[in-house]
Amino acid sequence: MNIKKYLWMWTFLVPILAWLSYIGNTVFSSGYYSVILALFLMGSVLAAVYHSEVIAHRLGEPFGTLLLAFAITVIEVGLIISIMLGAKGLETITLARDTVFAAVMIILTGIIGSCIVIGSLRYREQSFTLQGVSTALITLTSVIIFVLILPNYTISHLGGEYTSFQLLFIALISLGLYLGFTMIQTFRHRSFFISPENKLSKNQPVQDNHEMISRKQLYISCILLLLSLGIVVLLAKLLSKDVEHIVVSAGAPKSLVGIIIAGIVLLPEGLAAFRAAKSDEIQTSLNLAFGSALASIGLSIPAIAIISVITGIRMTLGIDIKSTILLGLSLFIITVSLATGRTNIMQGIVLIAIFLIYLFITIVP
Repeated sequence: MNIKKYLWMWTFLVPILAWLSYIGNTVFSSGYYSVILALFLMGSVLAAVYHSEVIAHRLGEPFGTLLLAFAITVIEVGLIISIMLGAKGLETITLARDTVFAAVMIILTGIIGSCIVIGSLRYREQSFTLQGVSTALITLTSVIIFVLILPNYTISHLGGEYTSFQLLFIALISLGLYLGFTMIQTFRHRSFFISPENKLSKNQPVQDNHEMISRKQLYISCILLLLSLGIVVLLAKLLSKDVEHIVVSAGAPKSLVGIIIAGIVLLPEGLAAFRAAKSDEIQTSLNLAFGSALASIGLSIPAIAIISVITGIRMTLGIDIKSTILLGLSLFIITVSLATGRTNIMQGIVLIAIFLIYLFITIVP
């Protein structure tokens, strides 16, 4: 990122124009206008990536990536809840499960796999701090099993659903694990999430970051990041009916809608992770990926669970055996691949292969 060109004009204009186009939807309503909204949606995602990088550069690791992960999760929760509340009956009983499961698979296989390939093509091997990745993996694996697999084996409620009491208890445990991980990441063992190269000169980058980006610029980027993410969720919700119509017309299963929603929500973090890997900062890419996955399941599910209990909306969380196999394979490959503290291109290729199989099996079950 070129700090001398700190704020490009488009990063101001696109979110503002996107908000105006969203308001204008009450006047204009056509297929062509939906295309314009979709373009502004993509532009807002890119603007969010730019401002998140500015904030991350100013705050330093891992606070910058943690902030972006939290902001994206708020958007994900808002989008899922708004769609659930706006639907009728059992139309969205599996929406939260499909979206969260899709987010986890996209992150573990698509984003991490692509980051490893991008970094390996340019630098052959990239190193990261093993303790941080191990801490994230054991936390993520536990929460995934609690939320997506265990519901299939409880007997108080059939069909992969928790009872209200079970749901609240699992939500609190998941939230507690996420908060514990956050404390480890930001205070107790912050060094676990800083790349080995940066540890050798950890004081200098922080001083440079503060000198290059002023506090005023930081506040401006925070405001524009919130505007960008806010319009992303509004436009995504507005276009969700068009997306569902296209999916149904194509004869694809409705679970594909969850993948599309998760893909849109994770696009800012995905692009930021790719750019970090391209800049030989695989540690930042992994921080973003695992932080997003943990926030997506450790924050989203508790929030959605509480609202579903209050509103009486049913929510199925348990995934089927096919999804369980793919998820288990993904966690196994990630664990083995990242066990040495260095990455190579074959690890990324295998993960991308799993991601493509996941997409194919979803579309052609």
